Amino acid sequence: MNRRRLEEILGALSAGEMKTEEALQRIRDERVADLGFAKVDLDRGRRRGVPEVVFGQGKTPEQIAEIIQALRANGQRALATRVDSSVAQAVLDLCPDQPLIYDGVARCLYTEAEVTDMGAGTILVICAGTSDLPIASEAALTARLCGNTVATLTDVGVAGLHRLLGHLDTIRAANVIIVCAGMEGALPSVVAGLVSRPVVAVPTSVGYGASFEGMTALLSMMNSCSAGVTVVNIDNGFGAGYAASVINRRLSS
Repeated sequence: MNRRRLEEILGALSAGEMKTEEALQRIRDERVADLGFAKVDLDRGRRRGVPEVVFGQGKTPEQIAEIIQALRANGQRALATRVDSSVAQAVLDLCPDQPLIYDGVARCLYTEAEVTDMGAGTILVICAGTSDLPIASEAALTARLCGNTVATLTDVGVAGLHRLLGHLDTIRAANVIIVCAGMEGALPSVVAGLVSRPVVAVPTSVGYGASFEGMTALLSMMNSCSAGVTVVNIDNGFGAGYAASVINRRLSS
């Protein structure tokens, strides 16, 4: 429930136009939008600081569109992840009245955030190679929509370490760092050894056969020589952006 709807209910209660039990029931009812195929959590933004996010993979354009419209009708920002271009176009056609934007690299449909900077500093998203860009872009977009200042550093993998070391000032100036890498997944450990900031590692499913679709990178990151590296699931750019945002917000409080 957004502030405007809560004020309307409380105003009606105060004016005697609504009984207490009715007001309580309205508040309970408006925590969830029951669409039949989905129950959209409209209270998540208040509880967690970020509205419910739609995982688009496996959903039809009609389902994604209905969920987005339910969020928007409640005054909330919309973000749908893992949406391929054909599904995104269909959703855009179904929601001509919504200010939706599609990021083809991040594979996300979203409405711009209407929040000021909520973090203590910059979240820096680093990716090892160009093939990691979709995951890194998802992480960066998520962190930005959560109200953070976000910077990116791309194609600085360990195969050419001088590329990374040439940006030490930028890396050390960041407040929280997200590092996306496939293959052997060594980059987060290297970055964490250079900074005193929190590092969130994202293993990607990029690599040849023995990378086992990201399992090699995942295990490498979980066994990092650099202490304190936090690891999210394979290809989970959204989870990394969300986690970094929570850390950045806590550091500012």
